[in-house]
Amino acid sequence: MEPAKQRKIIHVDMDAFYASVEQLDNPGLKGKPIAVGGSSQRGVVAAASYEARKFGVKSAMSSVIAKRNCPELIFVKPRFDRYREISNRIRNIFFEYTDLVEPLSLDEAYLDVTENKKGNPSASLIAKEIRQKILDKTGLTASAGISINKFIAKVASDYNKPNGQKTVNPEEVPEFLEALEIRKFYGVGKVTAEKMYRLGIFTGKNLKEKSREFLDEHFGKSVEYYYQVVRGIHLSEVKPSRIRKSLGAERTFEENISSEVFMLERLENISEEIERRLTKSKVAGKTVTLKIKYSDFTLQTRSKTLDYYISSKGLILETAKKLLYQEKMKNSVRLLGISLSNLNTEKPDEKEEKKEIAVQLKFDF
Repeated sequence: MEPAKQRKIIHVDMDAFYASVEQLDNPGLKGKPIAVGGSSQRGVVAAASYEARKFGVKSAMSSVIAKRNCPELIFVKPRFDRYREISNRIRNIFFEYTDLVEPLSLDEAYLDVTENKKGNPSASLIAKEIRQKILDKTGLTASAGISINKFIAKVASDYNKPNGQKTVNPEEVPEFLEALEIRKFYGVGKVTAEKMYRLGIFTGKNLKEKSREFLDEHFGKSVEYYYQVVRGIHLSEVKPSRIRKSLGAERTFEENISSEVFMLERLENISEEIERRLTKSKVAGKTVTLKIKYSDFTLQTRSKTLDYYISSKGLILETAKKLLYQEKMKNSVRLLGISLSNLNTEKPDEKEEKKEIAVQLKFDF
């Protein structure tokens, strides 16, 4: 069997993107700790500048806690139209080098530059060029990770942030992964990391020493992923057109609500927002999921799959109502959300990728 060709993958990640855009557009904010998000009691930090991160402020943190950590914190309302505008300019730079660009969000993307438009054999030099072009054309800095697959490239892009890059050459992969702290493995969250610590797994080397049977016993469906990536095997290709799997919206309330009348009013607004997004994306879905976060922060989801695709506010709201009345509320509610999945954009399952290990070839990285 002919060996699979080894790929050259770059993961580009903008540095504190939303916060950096705000500092770019308002020079008075430069060098100051800022948080993009709401400053109310129920506000949440969407992004934090590096100056704010020094105080422990981070995304998804409650605005109240963020302000407590950093009393000088400045809150700025998000401007997503502006972020999209700059993101599109950055993406156009990527396309100067390759058409194999897979955006993960407005501020990060994978690029496959194994064969590229510049004919440059060095992925590291391409990454450096791209980062310089982004700086020249937008005034913003980016970091990058370069390696043989998406997993390692993403992990590497965090190493020399901000405004840096790290290359993990093919021959360096085993040593790099064995020395890697387990919490830095992409896909290992806080809860999983703590579980691994209890099992004596602190580094990639510890993980690599565990058998498939051991991982299966403790991690179930994730066993194959952990077993493969710690050995440098991650065959997921850079997919230029990522298929949307779901679409939704949610609202956090200024005050907890316990009245179903008020909940229905909020669900109507959310359904209207989803209809607008579905129309814009030209998609529809079959599965409606209602998300409820109670005042004690416990989270509950309720789902219903229909026999037909829907995209109208009326049908989304009708299904959400049934889910709301499905069982009695156990507490007052601080957040409601609706999402639509099982979309008509999804393709039939493709054949599972073959699990051959790519032979490591020597070439400029």
